[in-house]
Amino acid sequence: MAPRNFWKHLSPRQLNIAIQAFSLVAIFFEGYDQGVMGGVNAAPDYVREVSIGEYPSGTVTDQTKQGGIVSIYYLGALFGCFLGGWAADRIGRINGLFFSAIFALVGGALQAATQGATFILVARVVTGVGTGALTAITPVYIAETSRADHRGSFLGYVFIANYLGISVAYWISFGLAFVDDGLSAVRWRFLLAFQCFPAIILLCGIKLLPDSPRYLASVGRYEEAREVLEHVRGSADERVQREFKEIRAVSEEATRTSPAEFIKVLCGLDNSRAPHLGRRAWLCIWLQVMASWTGITAVTAYSPVLLSQAGYSSIKQNGLAGGLNTIGIVGTIISAQIVDRLGRRKCLLGGAFGLFVVNLIAASLYEASRSNAARAASIAPAAVTMLFLFNLIYASTWGTVAFLIPTEIFPSEMRAQGNGFGVSGWALAVGWTVLINPIMFAQLENRTYFLFAGLNLLWIPIVWFFYPETKDRSLESIDAMFNARKPFYRDMERAYAAGADVLAARGMSDTDLKRSMQAEEGS
Repeated sequence: MAPRNFWKHLSPRQLNIAIQAFSLVAIFFEGYDQGVMGGVNAAPDYVREVSIGEYPSGTVTDQTKQGGIVSIYYLGALFGCFLGGWAADRIGRINGLFFSAIFALVGGALQAATQGATFILVARVVTGVGTGALTAITPVYIAETSRADHRGSFLGYVFIANYLGISVAYWISFGLAFVDDGLSAVRWRFLLAFQCFPAIILLCGIKLLPDSPRYLASVGRYEEAREVLEHVRGSADERVQREFKEIRAVSEEATRTSPAEFIKVLCGLDNSRAPHLGRRAWLCIWLQVMASWTGITAVTAYSPVLLSQAGYSSIKQNGLAGGLNTIGIVGTIISAQIVDRLGRRKCLLGGAFGLFVVNLIAASLYEASRSNAARAASIAPAAVTMLFLFNLIYASTWGTVAFLIPTEIFPSEMRAQGNGFGVSGWALAVGWTVLINPIMFAQLENRTYFLFAGLNLLWIPIVWFFYPETKDRSLESIDAMFNARKPFYRDMERAYAAGADVLAARGMSDTDLKRSMQAEEGS
């Protein structure tokens, strides 16, 4: 049995589970590597190795250098998201994931072997390239193999792995903190080495899956595209045939893109492939910027520091940090249940308001403990509860939707590249926030939460006026929204109502579809 034909021997249910399983592994890597530095930064031997603080106390005295080591990873991710997205539109989603896993494996191994600050800086850039590419390609692969009515839940369940990865990083850190009173090099080297395991799993198994039917159609492999689509849907009925006809009709009009298209699209200079590509790109980038500045990056990467400010011991900090990120798994499960029922916009709007309230309460509680030190111990549990609630709300809303919309609003021939725009926004915003968060919390301490509260309030009107609703709509029909001249939601809805029927817009009626199906069955 050839490895590339292995999927043909799976039932539709088994194939969908396999797609989800390997997608979970890819996103687990991204989550683990995002959360791992919280535990690494708390290891005194690491602090000494990269010369950012004191030993054996582990006190960090150079917050700028600490933030630079954490954030440079996102420079690699920025490059990786563009490179991975472009490659996936050229060589396929599966090959793109395979080569991304190679970068992830090499980078993880280099991080574990760190011999100083310069060494880990280079290693984190290499890892970032792999992570950026994985994050650019995986959601696209999921979106292109999912039905329109469960595309959000499919991605939501996969993104459980993001929080699972973060949680595993913190729980391993918690356990290793007991080895040699936390002073051992194993405490941080094993943490960094562990990320190699999901990369190895991807390398060994990703080639067993079929490529996306949309990619196959985009390169003219129509019969393979039909075969994959029918297998993954478990049917060859009229609904599936109509979906295939839409995919083929759109792909026949598609043209190849080049790396230079990124600059042209961002500057709004090239709309030849589809209308308002620049607008779509900036919607994706800004969505990720808003998501990062809800405060989630601070809670994820620096939760031990936040818990230290709340007065908890080192052991309790690590334990609570693990629990804090574990609650994100629960939130992602909730997201998978609601994102296709409520829609993308309601999740973003409700999430932003909830995060505004939680940040405001957390900031007020910390402020009360600062003004009355005698009550700090009694107030701390309530403040930490707000951090848990924050993670729950974010994971239930923004955590999935911020990665879902970029996979939906670009045309097929550049969907992976388009999602790269969204991931670039993630890389830029997260890299920026992890660089300055240590400085912000060192200077503003708990008052940083007031800033996050205000920003979440600001995101509400931006989402309300400018972001489209894509639930229950095929990837091909969503293109019609961007026929609207104006960038407002209501105008996009009118444009969608006028052009949502992809086949009718191309002069093909339902009768023509049935005749085409009958002709193909007869041949």
